[in-house]
Amino acid sequence: MRGNGWRGRHAVSDAVLALVLLVFGQLATGLAGDNQPGSMPVDALCRTLIVLAALALLLRRRAPVATLVVVTLATSTYLVLGYPYGPILLAFLLAVYTVAVGMPVRPAALASGGAFVVLLAHVFTSRGPAPGWTGVLPASAWVVVPFAVGVVVRVSREAAARTRAEEARERAEQGRRQADEERLRIAQEVHDVVGHGLAAISMQADIALHLLPKRPEQAEIALTAISRTSREALDELRVTLGAVRRGAEREPVPGLARLPALRDRLAGAGLAVDLRLAGGLRELPAAVDLAAYRVVQEALTNVLRHAGVARAEVTVAYRADEVTVEVTDRGVGVPGRLDAAGDLEPADGRSGGHGLAGMRERVTALGGRLSVGPRSDGGFRVWARLPVEPSP
Repeated sequence: MRGNGWRGRHAVSDAVLALVLLVFGQLATGLAGDNQPGSMPVDALCRTLIVLAALALLLRRRAPVATLVVVTLATSTYLVLGYPYGPILLAFLLAVYTVAVGMPVRPAALASGGAFVVLLAHVFTSRGPAPGWTGVLPASAWVVVPFAVGVVVRVSREAAARTRAEEARERAEQGRRQADEERLRIAQEVHDVVGHGLAAISMQADIALHLLPKRPEQAEIALTAISRTSREALDELRVTLGAVRRGAEREPVPGLARLPALRDRLAGAGLAVDLRLAGGLRELPAAVDLAAYRVVQEALTNVLRHAGVARAEVTVAYRADEVTVEVTDRGVGVPGRLDAAGDLEPADGRSGGHGLAGMRERVTALGGRLSVGPRSDGGFRVWARLPVEPSP
């Protein structure tokens, strides 16, 4: 539809151009003859050649070479017969320009060169005054100038088209990168929500199974904790997936303000968490707040899964230009090796996989630093530093 619209507008503009040149040529050629003594008087053949050259421009976009041939023959015949120089040369100029702007340089140059050779016929053979060699340079100008302008316009259009294509590719690539980043973000969110919930449920289920034969009343408490934890995890997962469907960041975003609720939930799963806050509490950017919370959540989930202890410590320190979170326990250290950044790469899977990778990606994406490894006095430590713009 768009292509048909463009062709229709071009046809209308070409028709208007041909009509203007036809009318102008008929009116101005007579005046030009009065000012050029020695030229042949304007007659019916002269006006016919003007009409032929003007009407040929109707096909200049669809058949540029054929248009140039017709206009060149009409113009050269007009000049050889000795009619006065006039508006018919404008039709020739437009025909050369059309070839230059619409065709590759080499075939356009060949076609324009052939037109120039035919146009030179009037320089040496004309019923009127023949200009001779002195007329070669003016005649060449009627070819070289429109040809050069057409080539420049063509090159500019091609450069603009390449720029638009590159911008389109860049936008598409950026869209793909954003989609990949969004998928990774959602995967991390789902991993954090589901992994933490399942770890707590698994621990509570083990407790319930152990207590059920001898102390059923205590098993009921564990089962109630399972129900509460699963419901909370499902609610958070539902909100996360709802945000994916809406294509927007979910609100409200979990943050460090929810650490007391996380501590209480883990207490029901058998892990006591000592929560310490240092520095004056301050409002954090949503991305920093979420990343800090997820680091603590994932670290505590790993303690619950792997450490074999019933207690962990969480320290959150607020400073003017940063916030740090630290999760420590006194469980069994894990074998591993240090990477290039000095962080542990566990060998047995603890804090590994998506958990460690997710924490590291969250922190480094915000310009922060993550350190994971065994403590010198036993146990394990996860520490993250996240920069924050200083408050005004």
